[in-house]
Amino acid sequence: MTQTIGNPLSWLADATLGAGRGVGEATDALRGKATTPPPVQSLTRDDIVTALRKGLDDFTYLRSDVIFLIAIYPIIGIALSLLAFDMARLPMLFPLAAGFTLLGPVVATGLYEMSRTREATGHAGWGVAFSVLRARVIVPVVVLGLGLLALFLVWMFAATLIYNLTLGPQPPTSIASFASDVFTTGAGWAMIVLGMGAGLAFAAAVLVISFISFPMLIDRRAGIPVAVMTSIKVARANPQTVATWGLIVAAAMLVGTLPAFLGLMIVLPILGHATWHLYRIAVPATPEDT
Repeated sequence: MTQTIGNPLSWLADATLGAGRGVGEATDALRGKATTPPPVQSLTRDDIVTALRKGLDDFTYLRSDVIFLIAIYPIIGIALSLLAFDMARLPMLFPLAAGFTLLGPVVATGLYEMSRTREATGHAGWGVAFSVLRARVIVPVVVLGLGLLALFLVWMFAATLIYNLTLGPQPPTSIASFASDVFTTGAGWAMIVLGMGAGLAFAAAVLVISFISFPMLIDRRAGIPVAVMTSIKVARANPQTVATWGLIVAAAMLVGTLPAFLGLMIVLPILGHATWHLYRIAVPATPEDT
């Protein structure tokens, strides 16, 4: 067959058709093939132990790969903390560190894929994590991730408002004076109580929305609505177990942020892999859903 170079009109037509196909694929990925959440299983604390054990096993198997993959996460955290050490931003340091962990499910997306591939094939490497960039996965993951980013920004606004209503709005004059105001004044303790309460509410919302939905978007062509509804369904069916998992995640992430965020290079991969295995227990695979 004779090949032709083409002309600007044919290039424009091809580009338009390609863009149209891309939009169609993105729309299909967001909507998904499923219309209702799949059946879910009851979870127990033993399941959490099992998921953590398998997550640790995945981390041990993939350690060098995972640390390389996650290294950018604490680097970003350190950079944000350095910004917060400006006296005007000092009151936002703790909300920033706490709220930054709200974005953990997005960062862990590649970890879910690594655990999924190892589970299916028996081996995986860091390159597997980038296979989430395929269109049917990355579009809904990015959109849902933007939703978590919006919650993070709302949390930072709420933290600023709480500070302004208690110790603010003037910035502290030094770290020592700020610490004294926080722990030795009524306004400081009011800020702690209000901040912890608001932070708990935001963390619970992110947990319920995301801890099943992100692994499910990678595993199945579920679409965002069904993935989020499934995550909520699991949480409603297992409130105590999910709450326990949330406390474990919060405590582990706190420990990981304390040494200049560097501990997240270990904590986040283990939690990410464990989340995948907890998803597998809560939402068993079925041939028609894959």
